Amino acid sequence: MLVDSLDMKLAQATNRRRFLAEAAIGSGALIAAPALAQSMVDLHLPGGPSERPMTSAFPGKGNMILQRIHPPLLETPMSVFNGDVFTPNDQFFVRWHWADIPTAIDVEAFRIKVHGAVTRPLSISLAQLLKLPRVELAAINQCSGNSRALFQPPVAGAQWRHGAMGNAKWLGVRLRDVLDIAGVKPGAVAVRFGALDQPVVAGGPDFAKSLSIDHARDGEVMLAFGMNGEQMPLLNGFPVRLIVPGWYSTYWVKMLNDIEVLAAPDDGYWMAKAYKIPDTPGANVRPGQKDFPAVPINRMIPRSWVTSLDEGQAIAFDRSIPLGGIAMGGDCGVAKVDVSTDNGKTWYKTTLGPDHGKYSFRRWDAQVPLSHAGPTRLMSRCWNTAGLAQPMTPIWNPGGFMRGNIETTNIVVG
Repeated sequence: MLVDSLDMKLAQATNRRRFLAEAAIGSGALIAAPALAQSMVDLHLPGGPSERPMTSAFPGKGNMILQRIHPPLLETPMSVFNGDVFTPNDQFFVRWHWADIPTAIDVEAFRIKVHGAVTRPLSISLAQLLKLPRVELAAINQCSGNSRALFQPPVAGAQWRHGAMGNAKWLGVRLRDVLDIAGVKPGAVAVRFGALDQPVVAGGPDFAKSLSIDHARDGEVMLAFGMNGEQMPLLNGFPVRLIVPGWYSTYWVKMLNDIEVLAAPDDGYWMAKAYKIPDTPGANVRPGQKDFPAVPINRMIPRSWVTSLDEGQAIAFDRSIPLGGIAMGGDCGVAKVDVSTDNGKTWYKTTLGPDHGKYSFRRWDAQVPLSHAGPTRLMSRCWNTAGLAQPMTPIWNPGGFMRGNIETTNIVVG
């Protein structure tokens, strides 16, 4: 059984994690990007440069797009998303904020501290965590800046295309159950989460994110140790990471080791200054605009992609072709997906695949007509169950966050 096998793996994890660390991410062990590269891939970015190395040199990871080494930023190739709607662990994207990441975890000594506005402060071991009632939930983990490289005019930050996302079945325990054991005091307003990674510059702010007390206790927020039926990979947050379904991954704290219940709003750097979006419709402002109200990024929005054909791919002309892809509803389920082969003039219905839950990717497929040979633009548009649809026009904001417009895949029909 999964539960039993995970228990055994966690008990044996320390030596394995230390061994894997020596492969690519140990202190001083990282080699230069050209040496890591096994090939190059063109991401077709409008602002250039478009080429990125492909590498499988990181522990527990297969062939990934290398965006950055320190800290590791690994992007999932789009071809992966044309397989199962659940992203394989070894090709699940990686994004860290600080480069000082533990390369070995002593699972027997590991503890999660629960403190602050609680009646019974806790220091929870993995063995204790594994004894709590378990839940499993399918949910998409998507970077706030996914597709940032497509913003025009360009903005600073990690230049992801579309692969800073992944979908998994997460196994763990409810955060609410842990908070109930600690006993949240009346008047508590938020819960802040800290992790084992550390700043690499003097005075750098420890990475920490917070949720409102009601959100933290909604029964869906999880402390996960299992991922797609396997042990959580080191680079994706082993031994425990926070799961916040329907919200961007900045809140999904990896290597979680600190839970602090707050009696006042979180005024730390990562909530008060970082990951802020314009408090405007669609988080959209004019390029160069500075005087706008801002709020912390939060819920995800609907998105969809063509995955059965690649950008720039050449195909033979036929009166109709099969198209397939994936969609997400954001903070709720996928209601429908339409596709277009004529730059949005005509839209065709798709057939949705199995529903794995409102926070999961959903497969879509269609047979669509082609009207001519030559350059052809393929589009997909998702509506979520709240009635929100992807807009045609891209948004812009200085953080490069929350892109959600209809995406285009350009092919050549011969």
